[in-house]
Amino acid sequence: MKALCWHGKNDIRYDTVPDPEIEHGRDAIIKVSSCAICGSDMHLYDHFIPTMEKGDVVGHEFMGEVMEVGAENKELKVGDRIVVPFTITCGECEQCRRGNFSVCERSNRNKSLADKMFGHAGAGLFGYSHLTGGYAGGQAEYVRVPFADKTHVKVPEGLTDEQVLFLGDIFPTGWQAAAQCDIQPTDTVAIWGAGPVGQFCIRSAVLLGARQVICIDNVPERLSMAEAGGAITINFDSESVLERLQELTHGKGPEKCIDAVGLEAHATRSLDSVYDRVKQAVMLESDRAHVLREMIYVCRPAGVLSIPGVYGGLVDKIPMGALMNKGLTVRTGQTHVKRWTDDLMNRIQEGQIDPSFVITHTVGLDQGPEMYKTFREKQDGCVKVVLKP
Repeated sequence: MKALCWHGKNDIRYDTVPDPEIEHGRDAIIKVSSCAICGSDMHLYDHFIPTMEKGDVVGHEFMGEVMEVGAENKELKVGDRIVVPFTITCGECEQCRRGNFSVCERSNRNKSLADKMFGHAGAGLFGYSHLTGGYAGGQAEYVRVPFADKTHVKVPEGLTDEQVLFLGDIFPTGWQAAAQCDIQPTDTVAIWGAGPVGQFCIRSAVLLGARQVICIDNVPERLSMAEAGGAITINFDSESVLERLQELTHGKGPEKCIDAVGLEAHATRSLDSVYDRVKQAVMLESDRAHVLREMIYVCRPAGVLSIPGVYGGLVDKIPMGALMNKGLTVRTGQTHVKRWTDDLMNRIQEGQIDPSFVITHTVGLDQGPEMYKTFREKQDGCVKVVLKP
């Protein structure tokens, strides 16, 4: 079969790889009908996530038709149409029973490696390094889904791929980021990053009743999409983020702040961003934390910082004094996808939101390598790419 494979920094190739096979009774094999390039795939593309190996199949946002099921899988049958969450969940361990699906205790088959990195392993993830299990990803013609009896979202009749594809990652990721802010009707929610996850953070904050939503970015097409979703926008290339936030919150700062950027933060007028790039270049720091520092500084005392943006290693110069003395709450983590999907599917069916709004490019899987570059360089108005095998 054909798949997109990682071969090194900025090197994604359209390769021929072996077809997947059933390896366990709870498995399923799906034929991919749609998949997508996610913002967090850029951290692989730029080689900021360790333990990638040449030839690894990438991609963690995908859906399709069930072609084969293992003997122990009683939840799926051939012909079922499913979205596959990027977090692989057994559904039986203590964390899964609590709804903490992204830290499933059984699905990361390289648990010992992740334990050394993080102290305790999280769940296995599709197409996202051997640190998270080394599972083949979904930017492919076919995918083996482990624990498929639990790691799936069935698609109701009448909904298109484009309406439901993002239930596998960016829609529940944006929703969880907003939900863990505990948004109140009087709140201002500030969101750094107007990429795909940031766009869903905006719409989730609006649906959850925020009084004011502000989005910070510097890409015109993304800012326009953010405005269409109900956000006031700040272009950090032409405006002072600190001054505008002070103005919009009458000097008090936003109650809730969301980092939808993560480890590759860009800033054009800040000394800490220059500092990060220098330390990163000499291997003294792995992640650029400009957004995280800025959120700590501007957030209203007793506020909440929500971090869906991916961090992979070490950051420097975090203002812990401000974080502690202002009494800020920090909530973060990979997304507990299945915790949210029933509610979000209902909202799609009821017409509260059509997630397809975020798609700007739809191309064949064979065009994936060039679309990685287009997305990475923010060319051609690119916000979200859907690939069709």
